[in-house]
Amino acid sequence: MTPASPQSPETPHELSFGHELPPEDSAAPSKGTIRVLQLYPRDMNIYGDWGNALVLAQRLRWHGYTPELLEYNVGDPFPADVDLIVGGGGQDSGQLVIQDDLLSRESTLKQMADAGTPMLVICGLYQLFGKFFKTRLGSVLPGIGILDVETHGTDERLIGNVTVSSPEFGNILGYENHSGQTTLGPGVEPLGTTAKGTGNNSTDGQEGARYRNIVASYLHGSLLPKNPALADFLIRTAVERKYGSFTPGTPDDSYAVLAREHAARRPR
Repeated sequence: MTPASPQSPETPHELSFGHELPPEDSAAPSKGTIRVLQLYPRDMNIYGDWGNALVLAQRLRWHGYTPELLEYNVGDPFPADVDLIVGGGGQDSGQLVIQDDLLSRESTLKQMADAGTPMLVICGLYQLFGKFFKTRLGSVLPGIGILDVETHGTDERLIGNVTVSSPEFGNILGYENHSGQTTLGPGVEPLGTTAKGTGNNSTDGQEGARYRNIVASYLHGSLLPKNPALADFLIRTAVERKYGSFTPGTPDDSYAVLAREHAARRPR
């Protein structure tokens, strides 16, 4: 059940599907609160993208900050004072469910993007943050146009393990499963180039998109557990925008290192 109005930091936010944050594990005073908003988790969370929000929450704690995890679903009031946004993937039917509501939030999300709010959008929301998604049957789902990308559905499915070489984040590891093929316009840069796997489409060897503080990608897995550098970019950017500076803590990356080693050995 989603609350009818944004919650204050003192009031726990009730999340869908019985999700809860893990208990606090530190008695140290908090450096501040960061409000993380997940977009449409009821309809755009098919590949475990909820894990990205959990990683951000845990790493915020390791860095000494208090996470406040919020969600926005169709018809909800949009929470105020959001510091960081994450959004996941879904089936074409899920995109149809959220399409009109997302368009109604176009102005708000564009203002936040232009102001530098860090965002991570995966697969289906990556497509709808672009100009449009044209299904393989010819239907056109208009996007909100924050990203200069367009996507065309095809009969070819791009599926398998992916390694992306990124100039910002080093090697990014994940898993793709999509039939939409996305091309980038001049207004965005690719997140990186594919060393293994396909990425945005079957021809140009690029994966994802970068615009301002937005990271867009087709990679599931969830993406952030195996890519702490990317998670910390989102956190650092959110903290610096809100508090002026970021003092890192001491995250435990041991499991992330093991997961990366295992994922790097897996075949396509």
